Amino acid sequence: MRIDPLQVEEAAKELYIRALKLLPPDIKRGFDALARSETDATAKSVLGTMITNIRVAEDTDNLLCQDTGIPIYNVSIGRGVELDGVRLKEAIRKGCERATREHPLRSSVVHPVTRRNEHTSCGRGVPVINIDFSDVPDTLAIEMVPKGSGSENNSFLRMAIPAEGVDAIKTFVIDCVLQAEGKTCPPTIVGVGVGGTADLCMRLAKTAATRPLGSRCDDPEGAQLERQLTAAVNQLGVGPQGLGGDSTAFAVHVETAATHITMNPVAVNMQCHSARRARATFRPSGVEYGY
Repeated sequence: MRIDPLQVEEAAKELYIRALKLLPPDIKRGFDALARSETDATAKSVLGTMITNIRVAEDTDNLLCQDTGIPIYNVSIGRGVELDGVRLKEAIRKGCERATREHPLRSSVVHPVTRRNEHTSCGRGVPVINIDFSDVPDTLAIEMVPKGSGSENNSFLRMAIPAEGVDAIKTFVIDCVLQAEGKTCPPTIVGVGVGGTADLCMRLAKTAATRPLGSRCDDPEGAQLERQLTAAVNQLGVGPQGLGGDSTAFAVHVETAATHITMNPVAVNMQCHSARRARATFRPSGVEYGY
């Protein structure tokens, strides 16, 4: 299957706008579940306000949050897909620029030193484009994640030592959630990376934070950590918007990788309550949009 870069460009534009305006169904279900189980009256009220905000934004075709974030595009290339990798990345960047200028969207992207804003949501190394491969034939999938600064600013890495064991992982995650308090606009998805190198560990945490609710780590040890940490985090009392309650996190997600015998890296990356994402899947039959 040959991919037309113009179709990719249009999809990249559409995905950015969709991600900013339509909250995925799994996150809505997560809100409903927390609202049912929350025992604190103030927290119940805050969750109700959040749910109303989501409904009003979608009903009026407005953004779920004013922060358009750092644009991230995750690309998965299946077997038999023919494309020019350089043109693919150019098309995604152009689509991102068009979404910002034509919609228009607030550009949140600036140069790290001069703080100059090109008003395109693009810059050096941005949008972030991650490319991977799958064994699904004749399929190209592009996921768009606008990562807001409130959640991204609460990113943490610790190069623990093996002698500290699993307790070091659990303690670090709990400490990070307490340090973040309400700055991540909870309830959050807490992404945890365990293993690899420093950079891989941070990437694992980001992958975990942006996974759909209800998904599970395919490593049994990671899945067990998810269950234990989700329960622990929701006993901390941070609550929605940091105002107290049971609903600190929708879930804790964990991703793992093998690491060195003398290392035990652990990373945390959080996703705010507006856990936005959108997906386009290219097949011979056409392009399908979803989450």
